[in-house]
Amino acid sequence: MRYLPYALLLLAVSIGVGWWQFTGATTDQDQQSATKTSAMRTSESDDMAGYAKVSGPRPMRFPRDHGAHPDYRVEWWYFTGNLATAQGRPFGFELTFFRFAMAPSQPPRASDWATRQMWVANFAISDIKPERFHFFKRSQRGALGLAGAQIEPVRIWLDNWELRALSAQSLFPAGLQAKQGDAGIDLRLTSEKPLVLQGDAGYSRKSADPENASYYYSYTRLRAQGTLTVDGETYQVSGTAWMDREWSTSALAENQVGWDWISLQLDDGRDLMLYRLRERDGSAGPYSAGVVIGKAGEPHDLSVAEFEMTPLRYWRSEATGVSYPVAWRVQVPSANLDLEVEARMPNQELNMKMRYWEGAVTASGEDVSGVGYLELVGYGSQTTGQSGARAGE
Repeated sequence: MRYLPYALLLLAVSIGVGWWQFTGATTDQDQQSATKTSAMRTSESDDMAGYAKVSGPRPMRFPRDHGAHPDYRVEWWYFTGNLATAQGRPFGFELTFFRFAMAPSQPPRASDWATRQMWVANFAISDIKPERFHFFKRSQRGALGLAGAQIEPVRIWLDNWELRALSAQSLFPAGLQAKQGDAGIDLRLTSEKPLVLQGDAGYSRKSADPENASYYYSYTRLRAQGTLTVDGETYQVSGTAWMDREWSTSALAENQVGWDWISLQLDDGRDLMLYRLRERDGSAGPYSAGVVIGKAGEPHDLSVAEFEMTPLRYWRSEATGVSYPVAWRVQVPSANLDLEVEARMPNQELNMKMRYWEGAVTASGEDVSGVGYLELVGYGSQTTGQSGARAGE
């Protein structure tokens, strides 16, 4: 569940939005100006005419659906994971690729630079023991081979950051690479469970409007092995990773201000994903949902009535002044789960135009423990009255 509200989506790509209308390089000032103009125009008109809509279940087609869906407004390939050296030094990582259509389908233009697609990627390493968070972002046009997606074999890339399937027959095993300065990852990912179609056969509804939805699937337990580089030092690492994959066009409903998303890989072989769509009063909206994935990969869907996510502790960012709930009590009675989920280090805030918190977590219960990732979006503008938590953007 990485469903950006539309206003946040536009801010999230402020480092590059607007390039689609230019045929040459632009300055950062040009990009930001174009973005602000586009955001104002869209927020006034909210015009999604011309884009493909998510309106109900449809058959998933693979490997085709691992690739891009350029007629939809936005999509992403999202990788998070927990790694460690043989000596036990822990790390978290995320590498995410976003594609944004900046205009509906148009007749092709003669310029090789012409494109209506913008690509953005985020890369982060959480160095747990010294509590250092390393974050990088890039953007590129969807032209000239600078960024894009292909199938058979699947490859998703922006510059030299990429996911690359190692065969044409399946997405995994795959290589996942990113390097920026003295930080990087070079991992081989293999899937230990089949993919999970979230929601209704991959149709994940977010509000009463059936078009406020995404097509959504996940690989919930990936074995990761390879190298991780931080501060110029390279380590052999292994661990687990998670892949989320969504595409959509429509925004969340007006009364939804953000969400809290948790993915966990438990040591009893089960995996858990929950997302809590926050209403303006801070409560969980009726279309919040989740899934428990059994040891053999069998999914058990959860409605909002079948789980509880309760904030326990908050961390306040010195950089932005925003308070985030970085420790939670998670209860899923039908799965006999009562867990405390806590950030492995507090400062895992991605301080961009669209500010949010996403980082590695641990989970502990009476008979089970695990690791995972927590994403907190929409905090920072509007007080909700919940123990210092703030919601809205």
